Amino acid sequence: MGIFRRGSKDTSAEPDPVIATVDSDLGVEPDQGADPVQGTDPGYEEPDSSPVDKHGPFDRAEVDGLDGRLDLGALWVTGIEGMELRLEVEQESQSVVGVTAVLGESAVQLQAFAAPRSEGIWDDIRTEIAASITSQGGTADQTSGPFGRELQARMPGQAPDGRTVFSPARFVGVDGPRWFLRAVLSGRAAIDEDAASALLDVVRATVVVRGDEAMAPRELLTLKLPDQASPVAQDDADGEPAQGAPSLADLNPFERGPEITEIH
Repeated sequence: MGIFRRGSKDTSAEPDPVIATVDSDLGVEPDQGADPVQGTDPGYEEPDSSPVDKHGPFDRAEVDGLDGRLDLGALWVTGIEGMELRLEVEQESQSVVGVTAVLGESAVQLQAFAAPRSEGIWDDIRTEIAASITSQGGTADQTSGPFGRELQARMPGQAPDGRTVFSPARFVGVDGPRWFLRAVLSGRAAIDEDAASALLDVVRATVVVRGDEAMAPRELLTLKLPDQASPVAQDDADGEPAQGAPSLADLNPFERGPEITEIH
C-alpha cells in the first residue's frame, strides 16, 4: 500500500472528466410525483432492501481487533498491494472528512455517517443523490449490486475547454447498526466490474467504529489521520492533488434539516 496523500476540499480546481465530479447541495428536494431515479430498466426488479453481501463491511463489535487494518478513527481500512490512500481534509477546520483508496485508474471514496437505531437511511439517501444528479442534467440508474441497491450515475461537469463532460460514478450504500457507510466508485471501477472487484473487497473488509456518543442521523462520523501516516504528501500550491493521486470532488455528506451544507 502506498504512502498517504492529504487532499483538500478545494472546489476551485477544474474537474477531472475521468473521476466522478459534482458540485451540489444535496438539500435539493425531488419533484413531487416524479421518479428521481432516471433511466432504470423497465424490467428491473426491486431487490430486497437488506444488503446481499453478509461478509462485510463490519461493525466494530463483530471483529476482535484491527487485524492488519489501518485505524482512521471511525473507519478501519485494509490495504492491498498497489493501493494508495488519500485522506481528504476540510481546509478551514483541518478535519478529515473522507478517505479515498486509489488503485490504478480507479478509486473508491469511503465515508461513514450516524444512523437511527431503528431503521436504515440508504433508501432515502439514494433517492436524494439521484434527484441532485438528475436536476443538474446527469443520469442516475438504480441497479442491484453485491451490497443491495446502488446507483449507476453519469454526473455532468465542465472540461478545461468549457465543454460539458459526463463522469461515471457508482454509489454503494450499506446500512449498519446505528451507522451508514457510503462508497463512491469512480474512474474505471465505476463502469468496469473487473476494475471494481478489488476496491469492493476493500469496502467489504472495512470496519465502522460508531462509538457510543449521541449523534444526529446523517452526521459524519469522525475520521483521523493515522499515527503512521508519515510522510504525508501535501497538495501542490495550486490546489491540484499531488502527482499520482486522482481528485474526487464528491457528493458531500449532508445533515438533517437546515444543516444541509457542502464542504469546500
